[in-house]
Order: sequence, then structure tokens, then C-alpha cells
Amino acid sequence: MILPRETYPESQGVPKHSPSRGKMSTMTDAEAYAAPTPRVLYIHDDLSEYVWRQQGEASPAWRLMRELFALMRRDSGRVVVLTVESQIERILAQRTYAPFALAIGIGRAGERVAQQLHAKTGWFPQIARVDITREEDGHGGYNIVSTSGIPLAQQLPTLDAVSSLAVVDDTVFSGLTMRTVLQVLPPEVRARTQAFCLRGVAASLATIADACPITIGFAAPGRLLDEVSFINASGLVMRVGIRHPDRPPQAFFERPVWMQAWFPSYAGQVMALCQRLNRILEPDGRPALFP
Repeated sequence: MILPRETYPESQGVPKHSPSRGKMSTMTDAEAYAAPTPRVLYIHDDLSEYVWRQQGEASPAWRLMRELFALMRRDSGRVVVLTVESQIERILAQRTYAPFALAIGIGRAGERVAQQLHAKTGWFPQIARVDITREEDGHGGYNIVSTSGIPLAQQLPTLDAVSSLAVVDDTVFSGLTMRTVLQVLPPEVRARTQAFCLRGVAASLATIADACPITIGFAAPGRLLDEVSFINASGLVMRVGIRHPDRPPQAFFERPVWMQAWFPSYAGQVMALCQRLNRILEPDGRPALFP
């Protein structure tokens, strides 16, 4: 299956499908792996709850994590830490919705957002998950790939009788992942679909809104990478941030050039804390099952 060509911000290219690896779409950007130098770096705190559940507040991991956030927050003009609670509250303040017949969470992160929103609102009584993620292709671009080996279209439940559909993700950065899911939906289903995400880049929302309405908790102004960027705190310290097709995933601290660009005057301190925390959270060196 070859998805239609579209023009995206930051020279993103032609979505495409490769049955052998579950590959579904591609974003080409010659500068994709160059060090991003945003004026503002937004860090979503998905780490505090995880460390609390896994290690507890009396643990060395909790102390190191608090030290890491305190260090990053000192750079308040450039680094902004976002909490899930504040993003959810922003969504709730916009409007209410009748319960959707079905919600599709994009990956484990999107499924968790749907569960968190449902706990507050009752909007998503039935939640399904599609297992896809963004992966570096090794040539300066990115692919959206199936993490289960099952192509995206085959992961979707039967949608013909679904009267209203929500598609939920945690972040819309370039919009590639969300668009990939929306493009696979039949047009008549997409016409009764509403997208949700906690955070994203405002400039990327237009390409989503062309397909269906989207509700977002926090939309950051500015151009991708050189003015604004988003990362998850989990990706800083655990090997869930950078994925490759033929070698193990990496944490952001394992890409020092990026860390120097994000934390220019104190990258060494940030990386040292990340490494110490990683040795606790991923003691055998294998990526944690997160979230």
C-alpha cells in the first residue's frame, strides 16, 4: 500500500509501506539527525510517576530524578517542564464531548493518554491500541513502523459500525505519526473522527486539521527544531527515545551532540545524572517496558 503524497513542514516526504517490516510511511529530512537547537525545549515529565511506581519516594532513583529536574528547571528561559496534569486540564477547559464509540490509542503512550482522559471525563469507554512508532532509517529520515510486526491497517478493529471515533496520541511534533493513522482510515470513518493529544507544535496542527478536528492540551508556537522542540523525560534516561531498524534503541544521553545543543552550559551534569539513573532503571542494559 502506498499512501498519497503530501507536503509537510520541514520537508517531510512520501508515506510508504513495506510489508516485510511493517513499514508504513517515511519522513525525509537531510538535517533530521543534526543537533536540534531550539530556543525553547519542552520536556514532558512522564518520569516522576514511573520512578514513584517502580522505585518509591525513598529510593536513590527518586532522589536522582528530583536532582535532574531541579537542574533542568534552573534554565527556565530555555527549558520548560510540562506535567500531564496541566495538559489534561487544558483539554478539559476547552469543551466536553459525548462518549465516543471507540478510541484508538497510538502506541502505549497514546493508549495511556486515552485512559487518563477517560478517568477524568468518561469520553473513551472502549479503547483499542495500534502498535506503531517512529524509527530512524539511518539515512537522515524516519519511518513509521509496526512494533508488533502486524501492518497498521490489519491492527485496526472493524470500523464500519463505529458511530464516532477518537484517535489519541501523547505528542504531535511533525504530525507524521498521527497523519499516518488518519490516512489509513476510510474517508467515511475519518469524517466522524476527532483527534486528541496532550501537546504539540502549533505549526504541525494544520496538517492534522485537514484530515479531522484535533483537540490539544498545549500547542507551542514556533518552527520545529530551530525554535521549539519536545522530548519526554523518559527518553533522556531510558532507551526508549531513539529507535533504529537494526540495532538496539538509545536514550538521549547516549547522543551527546544533542545533549550539548539542548543543555549547552551544563550537558555534562545532565548526562551524568541520566547515566546514574539509567543504571538503576535499566540495570541489565535492556530497554525498559515503558510506560
